Amino acid sequence: MGCQYDDPTHDGANAFTVAMPRLSFGRGILSEVGERCQRYSLRRVALFTDPYLAKGPLVATAMQSLKDAGIEAVVFSDIRVEPCDDTVMRGADFLSTTSSNTAFDGVVSVGGGSVIDTAKGALLIHQQSGHINDYFAPPIGQGKSLQAPVLPHLACPTTSGTGSECTSITVIRVNSLNTKFVIANPYLLPTEAIVDPQCCDSLPANVVASTGFDLCCHALECFTAKAYNQHAKVANPNARQYIQGANPFSDMVAREALGIVNQYLVRGVNDASDKEARSQLMWGATLAGIAFGNCGTHLPHAMSYGITHLMDNITTDGYKIDSPFIPHGISVVVNAPAIFNYTAQATAERHIEGAQCLGADDKGATPTDAGEVLSKRLIQLMKDTSMPNGLSGVGFDSSHVKALAASSIRQSRAIANAPRESNLVDLENMYTDAISYW
Repeated sequence: MGCQYDDPTHDGANAFTVAMPRLSFGRGILSEVGERCQRYSLRRVALFTDPYLAKGPLVATAMQSLKDAGIEAVVFSDIRVEPCDDTVMRGADFLSTTSSNTAFDGVVSVGGGSVIDTAKGALLIHQQSGHINDYFAPPIGQGKSLQAPVLPHLACPTTSGTGSECTSITVIRVNSLNTKFVIANPYLLPTEAIVDPQCCDSLPANVVASTGFDLCCHALECFTAKAYNQHAKVANPNARQYIQGANPFSDMVAREALGIVNQYLVRGVNDASDKEARSQLMWGATLAGIAFGNCGTHLPHAMSYGITHLMDNITTDGYKIDSPFIPHGISVVVNAPAIFNYTAQATAERHIEGAQCLGADDKGATPTDAGEVLSKRLIQLMKDTSMPNGLSGVGFDSSHVKALAASSIRQSRAIANAPRESNLVDLENMYTDAISYW
C-alpha cells in the first residue's frame, strides 16, 4: 500500500504523524534500566509500580540496576489496578516530594497498564498542576491540554497486552462517575520503552489470555478504524494528535500483531513453559501498542468501559483483586465479536483481511460474510483460551443492556474512530448480540 489511501485533495486530513518511544526489546533487559537512565543524566527517579509487584523480583531487578548506575530510586506503589483520579493525584503529590532538597528528575514505571498510565497522569500534573479531571474533554472535564514536555519516563511493561509503553494516552477512572475516560497528548509518550518478555514467564494463564485479547483488539480495532483522511484536517500541525485514525503505518504494524495472535495466543495461554509463545506475545503487545498509539481504538474499547462501570459482585481467576473486578482485556473481548459483525458492513474488505491475519477460514467468503467470518474466528480463540461466553459470562443479561449503552455512549472519541457510525440504539443492539455466543 502506498503512503496515501486515496487522492489527498479531499477535504479531510492530508497527512498523518508517526511517533513512538525509543524501544528496546529482549529477555533480561529490565536489568538495563539503570544504564538507560544514565543516557538522560538522571540522578533521582521515582519508580512507579503496584503493591503486588513492589516486593517482588521484577522491581528488585530494576532497583538494583538503578543502584548499580548510581541513581537514587524511591518507590511509589500506592496504585490501584484500573487506576483512578485519586491514584493519579497521589502520584503527582509523590513526584513533588524532595529529599535533601533534591527533586525527582525522571520516572521509571514497572508494571502493567495501570502503573504506566498512573505514571503518565502523575507526570502531567507534576508538570502543569491542577487536577487530572481538568484534562478530560468536556463535558467530563475542562479540556485543558498539556503544553510542555514532562520529565523523562522509562516504561517497563510486565504484561503482554497493555501497549501503554508505546502510546501518548492514559486511561483513568473518574471516581465521581465510576467510569474510565482517556486523556491524549503527545507529551505523554514515554521517553523509552524497555520491553522484557521474561517479565511474563510466570503470569497465570487467565492473565495471559486477558492481556492477549487486549493486544488482539488493539490491533484489530486499528486495522478496521476510520481512515485518518476521513477525520478533519488540523489547522496547526503541532496540534495533530497521534490518535488520528487508520493509516499505512498503523496498518503495517497491526497486521504483524494479528499474525502473532494467530500463531501464539493459544500456545502462550495453555502452556506456561512455552517461552517462545510468551515472548512473541510480548512483542505482539508492543506492536499493537505502537499501532493504536498512532491510530486509536474504537467500539470494543468504548463499550468495555460500560462493563467496568456497571460490573458487580464478580472476580476473575488469576487476579488478586477484590470484587468487583473484570480485567480490561476481558471487558473488551466479550463485546468484540458482536461489534465487528456490525462494523464489517462499512469496511468489509478490511474485516476480511483482519480475519485472514487471525487465521480465519475465509474460503468462499464474500463481502457480506466479513462480519461473520471475523466474529467466528474471535469466538473460537475465546473458546480455546477459556474466556467468558460474552456478557453473560461476566454477570450481565438483557436487563443491563440500556444502562451499558447509556454509559458507553459518552466515549465519543473512540466511537467517532469506528468505521461505521453508531448511536445509542446501535450500541444497545450490539450489547444484546454480545450476551452469549455459544
